[in-house]
Amino acid sequence: MKDESMHYNENDIQVLEGLEAVRKRPGMYIGTTDVKGLHHLVWEIVDNAIDEALAGFCDHIEVIINKGNSITVKDNGRGIPVGIHPKTGISTVETVYTVLHAGGKFGGGGYKVSGGLHGVGASVVNALSKWVTVTVYKEGKIYEAKFENGGKTTQKLTEIGTCELERTGTTVTFKPDPEIFDTDIYDYETLKVRIRELAFLNRGLSLTIRDDRDEKDDTGETFMYEGGISEYVKFLNVSKTPIHDEIIHLEGEEDGIMFEVAMQYNSGYSDSIYSFVNNINTHDGGTHEEGVRRALTRVINNYARKTNMLKEKDESLTGDDVKEGLTMIISCKHPNPQFEGQTKGRLGNSEVRKLADNVFSEGFERFLMENPEEAKIIVEKTMTAARARVAAKNARELSRRKSDLDVVNFGGKLEDCKEKDPSLCEIFIVEGDSAGGSAIKGRNSMTQAILPLRGKILNVEKARLDKALANEEIRTIITAFGTGIGDNFDLSKLRYDKIIIMTDADVDGSHIRVLLLTLFYRFFRPIVEAGHVYAAQPPLYCIKHGKTIKYVLNDAEKDAYLASLNPNTKPDVLRMKGLGEMDAEELNETTMDIKTRVLRRITVDDAIAADEAFSMLMGEEVEPRRKFIEENAPYAQNLDI
Repeated sequence: MKDESMHYNENDIQVLEGLEAVRKRPGMYIGTTDVKGLHHLVWEIVDNAIDEALAGFCDHIEVIINKGNSITVKDNGRGIPVGIHPKTGISTVETVYTVLHAGGKFGGGGYKVSGGLHGVGASVVNALSKWVTVTVYKEGKIYEAKFENGGKTTQKLTEIGTCELERTGTTVTFKPDPEIFDTDIYDYETLKVRIRELAFLNRGLSLTIRDDRDEKDDTGETFMYEGGISEYVKFLNVSKTPIHDEIIHLEGEEDGIMFEVAMQYNSGYSDSIYSFVNNINTHDGGTHEEGVRRALTRVINNYARKTNMLKEKDESLTGDDVKEGLTMIISCKHPNPQFEGQTKGRLGNSEVRKLADNVFSEGFERFLMENPEEAKIIVEKTMTAARARVAAKNARELSRRKSDLDVVNFGGKLEDCKEKDPSLCEIFIVEGDSAGGSAIKGRNSMTQAILPLRGKILNVEKARLDKALANEEIRTIITAFGTGIGDNFDLSKLRYDKIIIMTDADVDGSHIRVLLLTLFYRFFRPIVEAGHVYAAQPPLYCIKHGKTIKYVLNDAEKDAYLASLNPNTKPDVLRMKGLGEMDAEELNETTMDIKTRVLRRITVDDAIAADEAFSMLMGEEVEPRRKFIEENAPYAQNLDI
């Protein structure tokens, strides 16, 4: 018998008017509604201002976090057109902010190149905001339009005053809708990092960021770099030791496609190669990056052969060899970029590959021929990397996924779990044999694996791959994970859904955690990016009163809990012991039991900022690290010295 309640007819087909579709499915337009999506709104409005700069009509942009966490973006571009739009019958300002896919980025007449959401950015921001005010300065007049509650026009575009004839531009102020977003609090540092990046990527453009929530400082910071991406490379290498003084800057243009590269080698072993198209970080690469990488390998090999640094019998250098210690920024400005994937992570235009190859190979060949001393240093660096690669070849075999029998038997270190489904499994990397012993006894042996570490692992920021693979603790971790590393890496072979770092809440524990995170970031970055890495949060205090036992993570939580108790209650507040001093039952109850534990997921929202931080904190250069410590010392609390 059919269930009549399960009918399906014309009444079940929903038609969303105007911007309703955006509010119904915001993730389709901005990715997420968490803190990342909140900040994405700012970039959509800033991108519109950047488009004016790329077109040659804007040289200053200002971003202000207002009290109450609304955002103001000002530019001195041409100003949004204010006339009645021929197709909508309303002002062009209202059209841009209330009609999806309305903008100057489609027909080619408004902008040669542009970023953003291809014209939907302004209307999406309006749809997801509690209110928006747009002010336009144009031809000696000031115009204003207002919108509320998801993009509804509350004030049509109105002339509200006059201004100097030469003043032009657009000012947008918006307040994100708290019903849409998980949080409405903007982070100054997140905005600042991207503003600085945009200044690097747009030579000569001045960008200011100011936080008006801070009454002590209303001056803000301004970023402007005449050297463009060359200054970006210099900035990224500040915590590294360059092996040649000059930053190599190459650029060219063809069929309206502008292409440039800046690069410099350093004495480190990790590469920092980042590519952009129309200011968008193409974190998955694409044809512009492929062209450069192909040319880099070919040009260095050709030069090494011509100068007899590589003999006829010698194996050619590989792509991995020539990128060791390389910091490189690749920037392409394209009038019609074809991105692959919803997140625009990869450029697909086939014509860019040849352009990138030609521009890079021609310029880099000329640099090597004109600078033989620097060329020799660079080639010797790549040849040393090649020798290390050959030496590491046998050790790398250990990183290949092994059978279950092999895994449980390598040296008796790993106490594996019984479950075979990786999505149900987790591994605790535990500081010390003592804590490891308690963890093994207190775990759920069905789903929880334990890997005790003996001492501190090697700092891979200061070690080449062959040395890292010779380290027993690192080999054990690689084998346990099962993904392999480098060219062998395969995320689908990860043997555990959660990788949990479990160390003491003291200085030594923090150091071990940072060493492990450095290893994971440099050798297993996709694991971190996919959200598989966590830090266990052992409690700092145990509060007992009567038959009640309460574990708390920090002083603030302790004080809040004590304040909530009856004034007549007299609790015995205990500072928790180290992991190795806990018995199995206590360790399970406080730190391992999935019903009671607290885990902190480790994320890499900004790979470039993370790269910079790891290089500064774990690299060879002491001065940047000293400066960081001096600047942040006043904020340090609860030091265990």
